[in-house]
Amino acid sequence: MTLVLAPAVDADLDDLIALRIEAMRESLERIGRFDPVRAGERLRGTFSAACTRHILDSGQRVGFVVLKQQGDGLLLDHLYVKPASQGRGIGAAVLALLFADADGRGLSMRVGALKKSDSNRFYLRHGFAQTGESEWDVYYVRPPAPPATQLATPLAKTNGAKA
Repeated sequence: MTLVLAPAVDADLDDLIALRIEAMRESLERIGRFDPVRAGERLRGTFSAACTRHILDSGQRVGFVVLKQQGDGLLLDHLYVKPASQGRGIGAAVLALLFADADGRGLSMRVGALKKSDSNRFYLRHGFAQTGESEWDVYYVRPPAPPATQLATPLAKTNGAKA
């Protein structure tokens, strides 16, 4: 697996909507909320090419991610991997890249996931903690990792002698 996050452009929107619908269909059907028009409208209404990256595996688009600055942290607004590419560690690898950036800047990351979606277990496995829920979604936050601690210089042995 060779993953690259590549910038999106405005002209990508329709393809990203189709990918989102494909990735979310099963979860939305599970809760009786599958509506491709509504799924497309949500992405269309919040789309920002500047915040969107294609997830490319060996040059092929297998998903996309949207990360936005929000207050004093980051909002992981969308992370979708095509069903045929799920279960191969792609989502985890993308999160590792995003976490490295967020941690380097000392920023927390928030995300919401559809209730009864497998993504809830995914986010919990990757260090997010639940902060709340609404009728259809569960909300999580991941604080920035603490800065790496430097090794302290060992104290010199005194052999019982007092300084």
